[in-house]
Amino acid sequence: MSSSTRWTVAVLAVVAALLTGLVNELRREPAAVPPGRGPAVAGVGADLTALRQRADLPPCQAGPGDGGPSALRGVTVECAADGSPVDVAAMFAGRKVVLNLWAYWCGPCRDELRAFAEYQRRVGSTVTVVTVHQDDNQAAGLALLAELGVRLPTLQDGRRQLAAALRVPNVMPATVVLAADGSVARILPQPFANAEEIAAAVENSGR
Repeated sequence: MSSSTRWTVAVLAVVAALLTGLVNELRREPAAVPPGRGPAVAGVGADLTALRQRADLPPCQAGPGDGGPSALRGVTVECAADGSPVDVAAMFAGRKVVLNLWAYWCGPCRDELRAFAEYQRRVGSTVTVVTVHQDDNQAAGLALLAELGVRLPTLQDGRRQLAAALRVPNVMPATVVLAADGSVARILPQPFANAEEIAAAVENSGR
């Protein structure tokens, strides 16, 4: 056997060995991740728990009436305060509600969240202000509320179910005024600069 032939055989043997090793490696089962120890699961769970504590939001309690807005019956979303499911119609039943629809990345939304908190402080129990975070990144929404010190009942609605049910234009921020009988009094696809502007818009809703 010539020298060049021996080298060819040697090279082919090395290549064959490498291919065999690669095939065996690909056949191996992926390593199982112990329950609760995966980086995504542990990270998200821990972050939301800590952020909920920081945000210190009020619970999403059922309203004093029955039924609630007919457009929202059957709509269930998550309460940002604790992650519990919320029957939205039941929460709003018998209340005059001002809904503020926003997302953490929306600049005008950020600016007006404090205005809605101030408006709620001024009107007391005559109106219930509820904010609706319309993005899947719940952690970012909670972080922003904690940063701003805005503590209003908040619904997590990344799929924008409320906006669809109430036929709100596809803009943010947007505000919806719901009368105590559950009817939609006014839809306001606009930002507000202060509590006075919000009060004037709600009073002009006529219900």
